[in-house]
Amino acid sequence: RQSLLDDPLYIGNRHPRVGPAEYDAFLDQFVAAVQEVFPRALLHWEDIGPANARRLLTRYRDRLPSFNDDIQGTGAVNLAAVLAAVRATGIDLAGHRIVIFGAGSAGTGIADQLSAALVAGGLPDEAARARFWLLDRHGLVLAGDQDLTVGQDRYARRPAEVADWRRDDQLGGISLAEVVRQVHPTVLIGTSARPGAFSREIVIEMALHADRPVIMPMSNPTELAEATPADLITWTGGRALVATGSPFPPVEYQGTKYVIGQANNALIFPGLGLGAIAARAAAVTDGVLSAAAHAVAGLVDARAPGAPLLPEVHALRDTSLAVAVAVAAAAADDGAAQRDLPADLTGYVRALMWQPVYRPVRPG
Repeated sequence: RQSLLDDPLYIGNRHPRVGPAEYDAFLDQFVAAVQEVFPRALLHWEDIGPANARRLLTRYRDRLPSFNDDIQGTGAVNLAAVLAAVRATGIDLAGHRIVIFGAGSAGTGIADQLSAALVAGGLPDEAARARFWLLDRHGLVLAGDQDLTVGQDRYARRPAEVADWRRDDQLGGISLAEVVRQVHPTVLIGTSARPGAFSREIVIEMALHADRPVIMPMSNPTELAEATPADLITWTGGRALVATGSPFPPVEYQGTKYVIGQANNALIFPGLGLGAIAARAAAVTDGVLSAAAHAVAGLVDARAPGAPLLPEVHALRDTSLAVAVAVAAAAADDGAAQRDLPADLTGYVRALMWQPVYRPVRPG
């Protein structure tokens, strides 16, 4: 940004952003160097701009074990939370209507993981995508909108199906409140970085049509969350199943302590990397990502009053072990493992984990 380049206190590189050709050439050289120097490594992409993230993942994921945390990690940890919520609601995933507020790389990545789970459960791809309504800064994402990304286009609704919905002239499209009023979602996910976007009116409207509304304000840091857990639990009379992107303390409501699960990507990526390395996986397949999410979801039981939708982050080593074992097994099932796995897979993976144990230091 020119204002930063002109700022005498700016400590970054003082040159304009490179063009697409130079950018791609550099990344090609980088990926080739990774393959040469670390031939068994998994390449973890982090904080790649939305314009490039999905394109680069598609370009490299079949060339080497490659994983984009903002798309796939966010999608997998959210899938884990939704799977735990599905068990708590008693409604199959295919019976849920999912609204995602924020259609960037995180929002579309979440939709991709959830729709893949629906397809794995037997729904045709088109029917799976029909369970989603995505919104960006101009409202509901519609087919034919300008500048749709590839990820957004997959979930764009047909203008004809919403022709009689109210439009917000100031927004320039169909608002979240109108989508909730028309769709009656059972799952509401926020990746918008718009604090307070899940207003009392919107949440109450959702709760009128869902016995256990699943509401997940994923934006972080804390001050950017679409709603606070305390408000969500209060507004729904304690019925909401809540997970957040930032850490929040437990909520006390009418004698019950509600532990708030944090959808932290750290629940996924350390174990995914370890499992991929343990299996010498040639690729991070869709089956691997699904296995990671199911492993995380299997560590909690959200049916108990106040129970979280996700494991607590302080138990990360146990979570990572469970994820790694599931990932290695899934890589083998998908034909991506390049080594035979031992019978005691859990013991093998545990032995590969770094143990933070230090020898005592003695004087003299």
